[in-house]
Amino acid sequence: MGNRVSREDFEWVYTDQPHASRRQEILAGPGRARLRACARQGVVLEHLAAHAQGALTLVGASRPSCRRRLMPWAREGTRAKYPEIKSLMKPDSNLIWIVVLMILTQFVAFYLVKDLDWKWVLFWAYAFGSCMNHSMTLAIHEVSHNSAFGHCKPMWNRWFGIFANLPIGVPYSVSFKRYHMDHHRYLGGDGIDVDIPTEFEGWFFCTTFRKFIWVILQPLFYAFRPLFINPKPISYLEIINTVIQVTFDIVIYYVLGIKSLVYMLAASLLGLGLHPISGHFIAEHYMFLKGHETYSYYGPLNLLTFNVGYHNEHHDFPNIPGKSLPLVRKIAAEYYESLPHYNSWIKVLYDFVMDDTISPYSRVKRHQKGSVVLE
Repeated sequence: MGNRVSREDFEWVYTDQPHASRRQEILAGPGRARLRACARQGVVLEHLAAHAQGALTLVGASRPSCRRRLMPWAREGTRAKYPEIKSLMKPDSNLIWIVVLMILTQFVAFYLVKDLDWKWVLFWAYAFGSCMNHSMTLAIHEVSHNSAFGHCKPMWNRWFGIFANLPIGVPYSVSFKRYHMDHHRYLGGDGIDVDIPTEFEGWFFCTTFRKFIWVILQPLFYAFRPLFINPKPISYLEIINTVIQVTFDIVIYYVLGIKSLVYMLAASLLGLGLHPISGHFIAEHYMFLKGHETYSYYGPLNLLTFNVGYHNEHHDFPNIPGKSLPLVRKIAAEYYESLPHYNSWIKVLYDFVMDDTISPYSRVKRHQKGSVVLE
């Protein structure tokens, strides 16, 4: 049903992802960013000196012409452009208490639905539980970046992520962390970034009706796609995550009954499928405008999603907690105000389904250069 989309392949590019270079420029200034860019082209930077005289001499560049061009950039690059952004690179202790409160809220919901009619169980699973569980997956996203306890306590973050996983019903936290770090390091990397749909998804979900079905089934594709694109050996933490989660599900079943268990699982399935918050899955990286592979969203649903909508800002500075990403945009406004962005995830979902030029193929892909170090 519906017209067939015009795309028949992904958008292949041969450039690096834009986030690393923008991060360098924001933190180090355009001069130093250009120095690094020229260094990657074959310039050997051996020495930067003579700060005291207000001049900066570049010695040992393999190209004299490039050396002359770089001297004013080198001087410019010695000053950080927005050093205050570095002060935002610290854990968010409030995240811990927010997650605990969300978990307790869902525990209360498990109790309240145990004696309801099935129609009300499913109603509340979509109307309330879906928002809570989708929000919890984005709390786990924050924890995967060590935003709860900081980078000095990585295992504290892993255990806290397993705890936050409980009301979702499916073991998710540890595996998500492993694949999500690859997504940041190798954005769009062929055979690496499992956020990219498979070839089958792009080929099959090519009409309006099929794209609609694809949106509904998004949680299943995200769950099984890694097995086909980038399978990894199971880690001991993933086994622990699974054992704890299955044990918790069994306890919910025996203590509160089947309706509470169904509420929990349905909330996750419905909340990650055809749901307003799920617009972020498509809004973040699907290429609605040629040449742009990451988009931010500045609408009200950021309040429920730990500011995941600030996605350009997040990819530029993944070690800054979500609560501080609006400050990144404010501080470095010249870099973000001109970028295309969204104000409605619902409109993103509608446009994805109805636009004949957009499909699961509408993603930027690149062959990864150099060595690859996976999580």
